[in-house]
Amino acid sequence: MCKLNKTLLLKINITNISGLQFFQLLRFGTLLLISIVFTKSSLSTEAIGNYEYFLFVAALACSFWINGIIQSFLPLFKSNNTFQNKGDKSPEFFNVFLLISSLSVGVVLVLGAFHFLYSDLPYFYYLLLYILFSSPAFLVEYVYLLKNKVGWIIKYGLFTFAVQLVFVAGPAILGLDLKFSIVGLVAISMIRYVWLLTILKKYAQFSISKAFLKEHMVLALPLIVSSLLGASAQYVDGFLVLHKFDSATFAIFRYGAKEFPLVLLMANALSTALIPEFTSKEKLADSLQLLKDKSARLMHLLFPVTIVFIVFSKWLYPRVFNPDFTESAVIFNIYLLLIISRLVFPHTMLIGLKKTKVVMHASLAELVVNIALSVIFIGYWGIEGVAFATLIAFGVQKIIWIVYNKMALKISPRQYIPISIWSIYSLLTLLAFIIVY
Repeated sequence: MCKLNKTLLLKINITNISGLQFFQLLRFGTLLLISIVFTKSSLSTEAIGNYEYFLFVAALACSFWINGIIQSFLPLFKSNNTFQNKGDKSPEFFNVFLLISSLSVGVVLVLGAFHFLYSDLPYFYYLLLYILFSSPAFLVEYVYLLKNKVGWIIKYGLFTFAVQLVFVAGPAILGLDLKFSIVGLVAISMIRYVWLLTILKKYAQFSISKAFLKEHMVLALPLIVSSLLGASAQYVDGFLVLHKFDSATFAIFRYGAKEFPLVLLMANALSTALIPEFTSKEKLADSLQLLKDKSARLMHLLFPVTIVFIVFSKWLYPRVFNPDFTESAVIFNIYLLLIISRLVFPHTMLIGLKKTKVVMHASLAELVVNIALSVIFIGYWGIEGVAFATLIAFGVQKIIWIVYNKMALKISPRQYIPISIWSIYSLLTLLAFIIVY
C-alpha cells in the first residue's frame, strides 16, 4: 500500500514538464556549485577562465544544432510520414542518434582541421572527446520524456550530476591542476554516452531510414538557423570580451552573464507546453486566454523572486564566490532584467501557427542589434555595456514578434499579455535595479 501511494503521488505531482524542469535545474545547480568550488579552491582566476573558455567553445560549436535537432524531433516522434506503425521499440530514436552522432563527428573533424584557430586553448584534444560523447548524450532525458518515464529523468539527473560534481569539483578541492577536472568532465560525458546506448537498446529499433533522416532535416533546418541566430548573442558577447580584455575579465563576465535559471526554465517550459494549443485556429481565442492566464501566474511567482536577487546580488556574489568576482554581480543584475521580455510570449503562437520565417527574421534582427550596440557600448561601459546591449537586443526581438502578431495576424497584445500585471512588475523591477545600480 505504501508503495502504491508513493507511485500515485509521483503521478499526481510530477509531470513530464516538471520533471524536465527539475532536470534542468539540477544541471544549472551542478554547474553553479562547480563554479563556487573553483573560486574557493587554489585554482587561479586564469585557470577558471580557461575552464569557462573550454565550455564556451564546446557550446559555440554544438548547442545550436543540438537544440534544433531535438526540438524538431519531439513533434516528429509522434507524427511523421516515414514510420506509421508504432511498436514498443522506435526507429526514430536510432535515426536521431545517428544524426546527432554524425554531426558530432563532423564538428570534431572540422575543429581538428582548424586547430590553429584554438591554439591558445589548453586541453584541446580533451575538448574533442567531450564534444564527441556529450552531444549525443543530450538525447537521454528526451528519450525518457517521450516514453513518459519521468521518474527516470529524475533518477538519471540525480546520479549523473552528482558524479559530475565529484569528478569535476573534486580535483579542485584536493588542490590538483585544472587538467584533472577537465578529465573528469570528459569521463562523465562517457558515462552518459554509455547510459544512452543502454536505453537505446531498450527503446530503439535499429533501422536506418534515409526518408526519415531527410524528413527530420527538412523540419530541423529552420529551427537550427533560429537557434543559431538566437544563441549567437552570448557568443558575440564572449568573443568581444575576450578580444578586448584578458582571461580574468572574461571569467568575471561569464560568472555574471547568466540569466536567472528559474525564469528561463519555467518560461521555456510554459511556451513549449502551449505551442500545440495554437495548431487549431478554431480554438485560437481560448488558447490566447489560456496563455494570458498562465503567463500572469508565472509573473506573480518570478518577478518578486527576481527583485529579491537584484537587491541582494552585490552582497551575495563576493560571499558565494570571492571578492574578485564582485563586479560579476552588476552583470548578473543586468541579465536579471531579461525577465521583462522573457515573460512575454508572442513567439508561442507564431510557432504553433507555423509562422517560422518571422521567428528567424526576428532572431537575425536581435543578432544585428546586439553586435552593433555591443561594439558601441563596450567602449563606454566595458563589460557592463555588452550586457546592456544583450538586454536591448532581446527586447527588440520580442517587439518584432508582437508587432507582427498585431499587424499580420490581427492579434492584439492584450489578448495574450496581462498588460497591467506585466507593467507594474516591470516598473518595480527596473526601480530596484536603478536603486542598486
